[in-house]
Amino acid sequence: MKKQIKNIVAGLFVAVLFSGCAAVSNMGSSAAPAAEKSATSDSGLVSTLTSSLGVSNEQATGGAGAIFGYAKDKLSPADFSKVSESMPEVDSLIKAAPAGESGGGAVGMVSALGAGGGAGAGMGALAGSFSKLGLAPDMLGKFIPIVMQYANNKGGSAVSSLLGGVLQ
Repeated sequence: MKKQIKNIVAGLFVAVLFSGCAAVSNMGSSAAPAAEKSATSDSGLVSTLTSSLGVSNEQATGGAGAIFGYAKDKLSPADFSKVSESMPEVDSLIKAAPAGESGGGAVGMVSALGAGGGAGAGMGALAGSFSKLGLAPDMLGKFIPIVMQYANNKGGSAVSSLLGGVLQ
């Protein structure tokens, strides 16, 4: 029963994730210019998330950290270094992510829940991190397009493609 619930929850979060990724591909929509303008400003990713989504600094920092922690766990060290070189704040964001059940922040949580469970289990772990921050699970689908746009603005298409490969 517990495993079925986990699988259902994981499936729901994958669906939410795909809807968020679809928003990235539809960046020509009316909401996109505001997000793009915010993501390119000097205020940084956390400010963009707080102003665009109405979340607190702690929620924005922890949510972005959980997403980058998931990406760090899924990417090779060489690929993740490209991400962290283009966005030096990534390491501090990961440290700010909620600690997982096995310790080690978001990466530990993703590893613990994602092992053997595929991408759905990892997305479920991300949703768990969001829940610890007081964020509804659907916020994951709202964070990802902003994080992806920010990554594209900071590191170009190479970095956003690396992240997109693990966040889809």
